[in-house]
Amino acid sequence: MIDIDLIGVPTDIGAGARGASMGPEALRVAGIADALTAHSLRVHDTGNLRGPVNPWLPPVHGYRHLDEVRQWNETLHHAVWDSLQRKHLPIVLGGDHCLGLGSISAVARHCRAAGKKLRVLWLDAHADFNTHTLTPSGNLHGMPVALLCGMGPPELTGIGGQTPAISPDVVRQIGIRSVDPGEKRLVHEAGLEVFDMRYIDEMGMRQTMEAALAGMDTNTHLHVSFDVDFLDPEIAPGVGTTVPGGPTYREAQLCMEMIADTGLLASLDVVELNPALDVRNRTAAVAVDLIESLFGKSTLMRK
Repeated sequence: MIDIDLIGVPTDIGAGARGASMGPEALRVAGIADALTAHSLRVHDTGNLRGPVNPWLPPVHGYRHLDEVRQWNETLHHAVWDSLQRKHLPIVLGGDHCLGLGSISAVARHCRAAGKKLRVLWLDAHADFNTHTLTPSGNLHGMPVALLCGMGPPELTGIGGQTPAISPDVVRQIGIRSVDPGEKRLVHEAGLEVFDMRYIDEMGMRQTMEAALAGMDTNTHLHVSFDVDFLDPEIAPGVGTTVPGGPTYREAQLCMEMIADTGLLASLDVVELNPALDVRNRTAAVAVDLIESLFGKSTLMRK
């Protein structure tokens, strides 16, 4: 039986809108623990991590709340690392997407220690590859992939003890449809593999996922970083940065089911859920439904 650790991280420290700090409770209200338990998983809700309050200040040298972001991500790094050391599967309940820095740096550290290969699926409307010189806002939830790849201040890029924490070639970004011009240039320079919405429209979700999952084997640790704004806002309105034209419910289900089919999922982030912008917790319910599909719920009828 697989042991799941639910790790709540109630902060919107890296975001441009308040409310993602309530995301962990919204997912709990939507029944995430019971849903996973129903799939023969042993679920441990470890509660919420604690960190600094959001001071809601303007950027300093291109970064908003840099020290507070560092504190939250260092705390999360240690929680995810401890979970993996116990051979559990950590699920990070965010919180905004700056938290990908803490979780993925811990996963990368675990892979280095265990001699495993890493694959990161970044499900998001945004590439999150900004830097302080490119970002128009200074919000650090737009920078975690760049930070993980070593682009940024040492107090953030050094979380986990190695800079860079990962190389761009371990990342596959899916569902991208909102990228700043300078960020787009940096993504191309880094060689990040991106399956944007045009690719999905042209090739279909099945071929997209086959390409994104290609090359993995039994020695691969698969980490999924699921930003809820990956989904089309028609089905998931409760996010701070809605971008029209995302995957439909059926496309998202296929995406999750194909990830589950690999049997390699070993850690998960669920971030950017903002109950303050939701309708009767509808987005949290959709997110829990899709997370169930990551762990074996299937719409497949044929043998």
